[in-house]
Amino acid sequence: MRLDELRPAPGATTRRKKIGRGPGSGHGKTSGKGHKGQGARSGGRKAGGFEGGQMPLYRRLPKRGFLPYGGKAEYAIVNLRSLGAAFAANAVVDPDALVEAGLIKRAGRSRVKVLGDGELAHALTVKAHAVSASARAKIEATGGRVELLAAQVSAS
Repeated sequence: MRLDELRPAPGATTRRKKIGRGPGSGHGKTSGKGHKGQGARSGGRKAGGFEGGQMPLYRRLPKRGFLPYGGKAEYAIVNLRSLGAAFAANAVVDPDALVEAGLIKRAGRSRVKVLGDGELAHALTVKAHAVSASARAKIEATGGRVELLAAQVSAS
C-alpha cells in the first residue's frame, strides 16, 4: 500500500449540496426553502428555545444561586480520623504529604481543609489552607501545631 492509494472508507464522505444553481441541480429556484414565509427569508427561522409565544421553559423555571468572580472555592476535605491513621507522631502534614499518603488527589493540593471528625492520638504539625475550629482544638490538645497556608490562585 502506498500513500497515493489511501482513500476514505466508502460512504465516509458526501458531496456538498449545491443550492441555487438552476433546475438541473434539483435544488434550484427556491433553493430548498419552499415558498414564501418566515423560513424562506434571510435570517428567518425562530430563535432556539422559542415556544410559539408561550413563555419559554428557561424563563418559567426559577433561577438559583449566585457565584461571584468565577465561582466558589472548592476544598479537598481531610478529616482528623484519616490523619491519625496515615501519619506517625510529630510528622509534618502538608498538601504534598497528603497526596503521597493517598488522602487527596494531586489536583486538590491548591486548597486543603482539615475537619475535626474523629480523634487524634498523637501530635502532628498540620499545614493546610483552612482548618475548622474543632480540628484546631483537637490538634493543639495533643500538642500539635496548625499553620495556615495561602491559597494558590488558579489561572483561569
